[in-house]
Amino acid sequence: MIKKVLPWFVFVGLILLIIVGLASKDKLNQYLSDLMVKNTAPAIMDRGDEYIDSAYNYLANGLNYKITFLEFGATGCVACRNMENVMEEIKQQYPNIVNVVFLNILKPENQTLMKYYGIAAIPTQVLLNTEGKEFFRHTGYIETRELIINFKLNH
Repeated sequence: MIKKVLPWFVFVGLILLIIVGLASKDKLNQYLSDLMVKNTAPAIMDRGDEYIDSAYNYLANGLNYKITFLEFGATGCVACRNMENVMEEIKQQYPNIVNVVFLNILKPENQTLMKYYGIAAIPTQVLLNTEGKEFFRHTGYIETRELIINFKLNH
């Protein structure tokens, strides 16, 4: 009797574990991101603040963009490659409004911003306002129209 029931209990347990994992993946990703930022050295955070302010604070640097779209990814990542089309569509639809920036996390020069934003998984999209302040974050593939909805809400 146990030999017949035990596999079903294991199967149902695994299915429940998968469902709970999928339901809590955003919270887990946010927790890991917050933990990474918390454990980042103050010098890196200061460099990140300075860089963001100089490059993406359009009120201070005089550029006319309204939004910065930071795409954290890697060249070998399938979901990241799918985001290339989204980035291109955003560049074409909002050429003078949205500054689209791809940051390959495998390159050493992008490690500071990766740590600064606590990027725990890729692809991750971070949207910044005209002052360089984050107002939206998403991890995983996101369709262009979903991203544009966030532009209009915060633009």
